[in-house]
Amino acid sequence: MRIGYFLSSEEYTPTQLIEQATLAQDAGFASLWISDHFHPWNDEQGQGPFVWSLIGALSQVVTIPVTTAVTCPIQRIHPAITAQAAATSAVLHEGRFVLGVGTGEALNEHVTGERWPSAGERLEMLEESVAVMRELWQGGFVSHRGRHFTVDQARLYTLPDQPPQVYVSAFGPKAIDVAARIADGYISTMPDGDLVTRYREKGGKGPAQGGFKGSWAPTEEEAVTTAYRLWPNAAVPGELSQVLPSPRHFEQASQLVTEEMIRDAIVCGPDPAGHREQIRAYEKAGFDEIYIANTGPHYRELIEMYRREFL
Repeated sequence: MRIGYFLSSEEYTPTQLIEQATLAQDAGFASLWISDHFHPWNDEQGQGPFVWSLIGALSQVVTIPVTTAVTCPIQRIHPAITAQAAATSAVLHEGRFVLGVGTGEALNEHVTGERWPSAGERLEMLEESVAVMRELWQGGFVSHRGRHFTVDQARLYTLPDQPPQVYVSAFGPKAIDVAARIADGYISTMPDGDLVTRYREKGGKGPAQGGFKGSWAPTEEEAVTTAYRLWPNAAVPGELSQVLPSPRHFEQASQLVTEEMIRDAIVCGPDPAGHREQIRAYEKAGFDEIYIANTGPHYRELIEMYRREFL
């Protein structure tokens, strides 16, 4: 099981994210995830830096692989522009960049004023988008007029030696089937072995990456309080995370979340036992890589705990 570190763009400033990345690499983490958000989930988290600027900056301070977890290349940013950003990122990271993609959340994608499509339509858009990007990564001029996207005589001049790998995030059977068809790897934030099995049985290739959140603090109670203040959305159920359009709507929905629910959703406190249990759950489910994100100010302590206990 490879262990990586998850950079949460919703919560930390660009400078803090760069610091976390360097600390994680020095501690022995194998790779990095970085989230791609326009908005945080709530105002308490308070950040929303542009991920592509950060990925460029990361290329100058780390040499471990970086994966977006995840980018939505179907609405806020056209797939041709995403393809250009990913190609440049792969060049800067000397082939160690992976484009993780998914169907996104209205929270981030509605900002252009376009209609927020249904889940099924977004899956169609994602599949077409990945095909467009892969064609652009082959070089030469591309013109495309599909059901959802148009590309007119576009050519990427800055390309890596090998096209970026594309990993797909999926949480339901239909999405898993699309991922198995188009992905170079699978991404999830649930240790669900049935989904990994379905991905493999449907022909899915490459590694399965999973991620979870921890909240390190000197005491478990302080960690729970911090996680509840910053990430109550972690326990918001169902499809709300995909359809609510604003941080204030997540704040309203999070009023239904209790501290006990957060205690179940996020590993809280200084004891490594809860982290070990989560890692084993993902390993048992068939994941090849696991990424841990810290919640709150004590990211140095969490990284040090992982260096000492797991890396």
